[in-house]
Amino acid sequence: TSLLREVLNNSYQLSSVPLQILFYVNGIYYIFYFLATLAMIVYKSQVFSYPDDFLAPDLALLFIMAILEGLRLYLGSKGNLTEEEAPLGLSLVITVGSVILSVYFLVWQTYVLKADVIINAILLFTYGLESVLKVIAISAFVS
Repeated sequence: TSLLREVLNNSYQLSSVPLQILFYVNGIYYIFYFLATLAMIVYKSQVFSYPDDFLAPDLALLFIMAILEGLRLYLGSKGNLTEEEAPLGLSLVITVGSVILSVYFLVWQTYVLKADVIINAILLFTYGLESVLKVIAISAFVS
């Protein structure tokens, strides 16, 4: 009976299905977010008097954010599926950088349109939900 109990204890799945779904949805949403933000930066540079000194940094930050997002989603998904807290924890740390960049595009970029506010609010909401689920998953992996 102790062997059976050990087999049953080892068969529990600790990875979070809702978190994995959220990684997938967030990956698709980020593609939309990136393309929409890029299009809006191009639009703003054509329609408004966008200072040349600010166009390049805004574009650079968007591309840095895309790299961080890919790394964040990869590590988070890998950590969740392999039930390892280290990649999931690193993904959580990278989320802080992504949140800061999202807040930049929400508040501090040269021109902020209503569409910027909407897509960044959605992104920040998913980051928050994902972070809560990551902490829960990490605590399940550790215990």
